[in-house]
Amino acid sequence: MSGKGRTTLRLDKVLTHMGYGSRSDIKKYVKQGLITVNGIRAKDSGMHVQPESDVILLEGEQIVYREFIYVMLHKPPGVVSATEDRRDRTVLDLLAPELLAFEPFPVGRLDKDTEGLLLLTNDGKLAHELLSPKRHVPKTYTALVSGDVGEEDVRQFAKGVTLDDGYVTLPGELTVLDKEQQGEEVLSRIELTIHEGKFHQVKRMFESVGKKVLYLKRNRMGNLSLDPSLKLGEYRELTDDELGLLKGNE
Repeated sequence: MSGKGRTTLRLDKVLTHMGYGSRSDIKKYVKQGLITVNGIRAKDSGMHVQPESDVILLEGEQIVYREFIYVMLHKPPGVVSATEDRRDRTVLDLLAPELLAFEPFPVGRLDKDTEGLLLLTNDGKLAHELLSPKRHVPKTYTALVSGDVGEEDVRQFAKGVTLDDGYVTLPGELTVLDKEQQGEEVLSRIELTIHEGKFHQVKRMFESVGKKVLYLKRNRMGNLSLDPSLKLGEYRELTDDELGLLKGNE
């Protein structure tokens, strides 16, 4: 937002970006004398300020400006990874209004019925870096698979498998965690790390070896792991350390 060579922003732009109301709300606050900049009462909501250095108070509360937000969400099933959808709830519907003011968007997508780690941000550059096919940022999933996942599958995934459209995936690291027999059916719990993000990729990889994914959860993206204390639908902003880990994937 500030960009190179641009150190000032309109006061109303700063406050709307931070979720303190619409431009007309900010104009009203100025008229009511509720906003000061460096100790001086603001007279024009369109005045230019330096948001990183000026002391801006609204009703005595200091506005700490930030341009970007980074949110870790434990995406629940049934919610779509989009900013809007006519039929279903989106991941944005789970966020508080003060975060929505930053206009975040999901970095990549998880299928509607898939749960787990989803990053939301308004930092387009970071999102591009994480999603760039050239970067091969690893993503780790756990899944419950209908079928007996064995050593042959591990070997095939390590070479790359051919999907239904003829695309050959990059090598993936498949680990079998556990198996259980349910009647005549074998259920396999697995962990899989892939280095790309084709549409429905994990499900299609298992279909290519004659098996079906029944449950899928993403636990890790690059160096960022899902906080195990976050319940389905819960979220929190990234810590500085986590952001550093994520940016290490750029």
